[in-house]
Amino acid sequence: MTGNPKAFPVSWDQFHRDCKALAWRLSDKNENGGEWKAIVTITRGGLVPAAIIARELGIRTIETVCIASYHEYKDQGSLHVIKGISPDMIADAGEGGEGILIIDDLTDTGKTAKKVRDMLPKAHLATVYAKPIGRPMADTFVTEVSQDTWIYFPWDMDLAYSEPISGKKDG
Repeated sequence: MTGNPKAFPVSWDQFHRDCKALAWRLSDKNENGGEWKAIVTITRGGLVPAAIIARELGIRTIETVCIASYHEYKDQGSLHVIKGISPDMIADAGEGGEGILIIDDLTDTGKTAKKVRDMLPKAHLATVYAKPIGRPMADTFVTEVSQDTWIYFPWDMDLAYSEPISGKKDG
C-alpha cells in the first residue's frame, strides 16, 4: 500500500465478534444443504478466524495453505506458495472443493484468494474483512473497508501511545 493509509486498528474483542458474525453468516450457506466438510485456512492471517469459525460451526478438519503476499507489512508483492493444500484434501474435496470453506482475515486485491480459488474452484471463500478490489473474490465477508485502509490486526500490535488524527498533541 502506498501513500498515507487510513488506520483501522482492530482489538481482540472486536475481531472475535466479527469472526462470530462471519460464522453466523456461514451457518446456513453450504450450497449442498449439508454441513461444511472442512476448512482450508490461508496462513497466517486466516488462522485465528478459522479457529473461531471451526469452533462455532463444529468443523474438525482444518487444512492450511501457506502463501506469502505482504512483504515487510507494507505492500502486497508477488505471491509465493510456501505450502499447498494437501493432495488428500484436494482428492477428498471432489467436485473442485464443494462443501469446503476457505477462510482468511482479509481480501485486499483478491490475488491470494484467486490463487487458492484456483486450487479449489467450487469452495466457498469467506473473509472477515474485504476491500473493494478484492471483494468480488469473497463469497461471504463481514465488513468492507476502503482500499486505502490498513487494518492493524490484534496480533500485530502492542499497547502504545497513539497519535491523534489531527496530529496535534495535548499539552
